[in-house]
Amino acid sequence: MVTTIRTAFDPGFGVYVHWPFCLSKCPYCDFNSHVRRGDVDEDRFVEAFRTEIAHRAALTPGRVVHSVFFGGGTPSLMLPSTVAAILEAIAKNWSLAPDVEISLEANPTSVEASRFRGFKSAGVNRVSLGIQALNDIDLKNLGRQHSVAEALAALNVANSVFSRTSFDLIYARPGQTPASWRKELDLALAYAPEHVSLYQLTIEPDTMFERMFNAGKLVVPDMDTQRALWDVTQEATARVGMPAYEVSNHARPGGECRHNLVYWRYGEYAGVGPGAHGRLNTPRGRRAQSAERHPEMWLTCVETEGHGLVEDELLNAEQQGDEFLLMGLRLREGIDPQRYFLLTGKKLAPSRISDLIGDGLVEYTRDKRLRVSSEGFPVLDAVVADLAA
Repeated sequence: MVTTIRTAFDPGFGVYVHWPFCLSKCPYCDFNSHVRRGDVDEDRFVEAFRTEIAHRAALTPGRVVHSVFFGGGTPSLMLPSTVAAILEAIAKNWSLAPDVEISLEANPTSVEASRFRGFKSAGVNRVSLGIQALNDIDLKNLGRQHSVAEALAALNVANSVFSRTSFDLIYARPGQTPASWRKELDLALAYAPEHVSLYQLTIEPDTMFERMFNAGKLVVPDMDTQRALWDVTQEATARVGMPAYEVSNHARPGGECRHNLVYWRYGEYAGVGPGAHGRLNTPRGRRAQSAERHPEMWLTCVETEGHGLVEDELLNAEQQGDEFLLMGLRLREGIDPQRYFLLTGKKLAPSRISDLIGDGLVEYTRDKRLRVSSEGFPVLDAVVADLAA
């Protein structure tokens, strides 16, 4: 089968499915996740997903789905039959591209790894494992439920079942040194066939880590060490042919996550499930949508109103321009300034671009795309803020 990588001007249409449940809440996590230790009524949730999918499809008729992403929460806690039912609803309401990418996030525990073949039979063709560390002490401190041995075993199973796999690691952890990170990363990359996501630890609001940090009980590496860890990350991944194609994501050519490229290329996507976000292009304009975050409240909304949306607003030209810059400049390929003009009716300020070029933070590619330089990526937020001002 020929694989189609969508272009920056044609990012494709994606569907994001949010499964909000976890067995425990990690102390660094600010995602919309809810701990449920008892049974979840998956049949009821399937019916609600069917209703939400039909609602979004009515707003976006005739679309061809190029990617589906099951995120969370912990989607691998779902039964494979639940995944199959949701995918059937998506295929019923839209057309699926012949090479549609269907990703599912999974925890690398032995219980969840045992479901991988069932997920593949349901239609999943790409899995992303939340490994986060290859150090048992740090795994415990991060609140993870698996060991290093269990993570590597699950990764071996995933690589044997799926043709496309990825996994996440977090760096700049308390006490981490560039030497220890280099050793850990080299081990991880030996297991990575095509894609890895490498995130620098950030202290997010309203998390346990924020409370520990504010109380002086959590000390993260200083700025110089963070930069050294970043440099190690870029060197190690480039050495094995998996350079960064986005600020935190690395892949071999063709191994990029197509669904996330829809986001970063400012494409169109429907979000279904508790707390899911979407961006839909309608006859009235581009709409920003988000759903009720609490799972049981979301169920009630969908069952009584026919959808779970709590926000559904038209974006003006300035908002679209800001989002386009915020997303597109995360990519190594950068942005086409002409598309910014088409979205906003104005050009990016030449003086600001010139200043940033002079500072070595942005550059033009041969095909006249504007991108953040290698030196600019570590201060990406400041560069975007400058261009958007």
